[in-house]
Amino acid sequence: MSVDKDTVRRIAKLARIALEEERVAPMERELNGILAWVEQLQEVNVEGVAPMTSVVAQKLKMRDDVVTDGNIADAVTANAPMREDNFFVVPKVVE
Repeated sequence: MSVDKDTVRRIAKLARIALEEERVAPMERELNGILAWVEQLQEVNVEGVAPMTSVVAQKLKMRDDVVTDGNIADAVTANAPMREDNFFVVPKVVE
C-alpha cells in the first residue's frame, strides 16, 4: 500500500492536524515508511506462537473479594443538601 500527497492531506484533515504544504512531502515519505515496515511484519511466521501480554511470565496476586467497609450510608449522606432513604436527591434534568 502506498500513500500519496492527497491521502496525506486527507489524513491530516481527518486528524484535525494543521499541515503546511512544505510538510506534505516529508509526511508522505514517513507514512510510506511506516506502511512498508508493517508489510514487512506481515512476513513473519507466527504459527504456533502463543499470544502474550508481557515478556516476563507473571501471575497476578489474587485476593478474596471481601467487603471491609459498609453499612455507613448515613455517614455518607450526612452532608448532602437533600437526601431520602440514604440516597442523594438531585434536581430532575431530563424530562
